[in-house]
Amino acid sequence: MNNTATFKFTIIVPVYNEQDNILRLESELSSFLKYAAMKSCVMFINDGSTDDSGNMLKEVCERHDNMFYLSFEKNAGLSAALKAGIDNTFSEYAGYIDADLQTTPKDFNLLLEHAPYYAMVMGIRTGRKDGFVKRASSKFANGFRRMMTHDDALDTGCPLKVIKTEYAKRIPLFTGMHRFLPALIMLQDGGIYKQIPVCHFPRIAGQSKFHLWNRLIEPLKDCFAYRWMKKRYINYSVESYKI
Repeated sequence: MNNTATFKFTIIVPVYNEQDNILRLESELSSFLKYAAMKSCVMFINDGSTDDSGNMLKEVCERHDNMFYLSFEKNAGLSAALKAGIDNTFSEYAGYIDADLQTTPKDFNLLLEHAPYYAMVMGIRTGRKDGFVKRASSKFANGFRRMMTHDDALDTGCPLKVIKTEYAKRIPLFTGMHRFLPALIMLQDGGIYKQIPVCHFPRIAGQSKFHLWNRLIEPLKDCFAYRWMKKRYINYSVESYKI
């Protein structure tokens, strides 16, 4: 049996070369799990890290009966790591937070309050602590994405989200998927989402995996892929069955 089935909420944490953040992740997440609004667990996805992140995650999970991990053979990217976490989650809700801890697990409770009423609840970073270039490129990419997808999401780059697992499992996998979660949720029947302001902090350890190309150019290209897929997306409802 998949252990996440015994919890109501699973927090998915993609990890790629974050050895300097692992112990802080353990501390922050274990602290949150004690007062989470729902019975919660953590699933780390080691995305083919080449530093000591993988070994450290195994040790962390050995110390906690509510923390689990999955390791890729090689780096596959954030979208693949997130989708792998969703595919292996069997709790009612799946959450997502980045390993850099520029958002705090504490704010999950703000999102979980609204989770029963929406397919997805997502954060909006307030008082962003990123540099000018990162904020400017993010603002431009968000504006272009909204024009192409009409999802009205203000901050798809915020790595704090809670999704009903039944909706999350229907999200198609493609490179860049993580940038289009609101739009992909909207494709589904009943796919309504809510946005909630959350805190944002500067990165204090490790290095960002994003640069101008994968923060700006790649998202613009992915918008056209989304538009193509949107016209071909399939929805169906089962009336009755015998299986």
